[in-house]
Formats: sequence, structure tokens, C-alpha cells
Amino acid sequence: MLAFSSCSKEKESTPQSESINTEVMGQIKALGFSTDDVRTVDGGYVVEGDMLLTPELLASAPGYSTLRVGGEEQYRTTNLVTGLPRTLTVSLSSQFPAAYGPAIDEAIARYNNANLQLHLTRVTTGTADLPVKYSADLGPGVLGQSGGFPSGGNPAPGFTLVPSVINSTNTNYIATIMAHEMGHCIGMRHTDYYNRQYSCGGRKANEGASTVGAILIPGTPSTAEPNSWMLACVGNGVNRPFTANDLTALNYIY
Repeated sequence: MLAFSSCSKEKESTPQSESINTEVMGQIKALGFSTDDVRTVDGGYVVEGDMLLTPELLASAPGYSTLRVGGEEQYRTTNLVTGLPRTLTVSLSSQFPAAYGPAIDEAIARYNNANLQLHLTRVTTGTADLPVKYSADLGPGVLGQSGGFPSGGNPAPGFTLVPSVINSTNTNYIATIMAHEMGHCIGMRHTDYYNRQYSCGGRKANEGASTVGAILIPGTPSTAEPNSWMLACVGNGVNRPFTANDLTALNYIY
């Protein structure tokens, strides 16, 4: 059996959208996110498998003039980290197995080697901009969950991973998952936003509304990108360092 992971679940979850009021569902749709299988969690609502939408983000009103939905290009959200150049600190919970230390260092190195105006550095004390938090369970088959998207020019407050579901000590595989969730924290959406089936299988699904919530990054391809670090799902043990198109996307916005 091929297990898909990173942002996704191994199997279809029971839809929970029916228990969420229509006002919230309308806000989610207005921001351009899928209203399928929305989950209520502490701090807001999780959409598209691993993305947390806080009440503050739901109440925001993105501009529409530059938004576009197309094929499987690289996409960003309406919110980005500002105040560039800027250094963001990253911390790792001591609850993680030993393999996660080298993995977070590798994920950080991938961003820093791209020579962006965002620089990441790991810290072991104090409050980090991007804390990596431990969880024993986020739901059936869920590997991780981002803390949302940038707000007020700051990144989302880190992300959570579930080692028991990741079930691996492979440094590059874990680093790929970490780098993916970091991507959400700084404003990236899924590369296969338009058709999640591309990496996850199952039914064809556009993750959001037709004109809101995903901004095409110029210079990225209009055809499928098979190895992007921001694809919605990744096979167990797969390593996805940044592709040339990923680097184009990151350098365009940062």
C-alpha cells in the first residue's frame, strides 16, 4: 500500500463540515480554501489537511486584483512575511526522537542555501518565531499541521508534527515534511492547489474558490510540477529538496 503523507491523510476522513456554522464556512470559502472536511481545532479550523485558519485570518479581507487560479503552478497566499531582510528563529521540542534534530537542521539549510532575504536560525532557548511542536495525535493519518499563514507581517507560529504517524528516522524525508510546513508558515500554498489528485490520488479536487486565496507566482510553470516541496502529499520516505521552480517561487517573494 502506498501511503501518502506530508499535508494529507492516508485515507478519506469523515467530513466534519456539517457541524460548523454557515458564517465560518462562508469565510473559509471567501478566502479561497476548500470547505471539504473542515476540522475544528484549538485555535481555529484546519482546512486542506494541514492548514490552520485562525479567527483573525478568517476575518481578514484579501485584495482580489492580482489573484488568479490556473494549473499546477507555485502559489502563495495573500499574506507574506514583511520587514525584509529578516531572520526567523526555529526551535524543536525536546519531545521529538533524536532523528528530528538533524532533520530540522537540514530543513533550515535548504532555505538558507536559497540565499533569500529570509534567514532561518535554530535556537534552544527563548520563544522562537517558528516552534516545531510535538503531538501524539492530530487525527487518523495526519502527519503534521501548520500554525496557519503569516499575519501582520509575521510568520505563522510554527507547526506541529506527529512522529508516530511519520514513522521514520530518514533525515531527508522528515526534513521534507518540515520544510513543507515552514512553507505554509511563510505564505506558500500547495503546488497542486488546482488539482490535489495530482499528488494525493483519489478524486480530482480544487482546494479553493476560483478567484480568491491563491496568487500565481510569476515564472513558475503552467504544467504539473512533479517534485515540488509544496505538493499536497508525499510518499513515505520521499525526499523533495527545492526544485528549480521552487527556487524561482521563493526568490520571487523573498
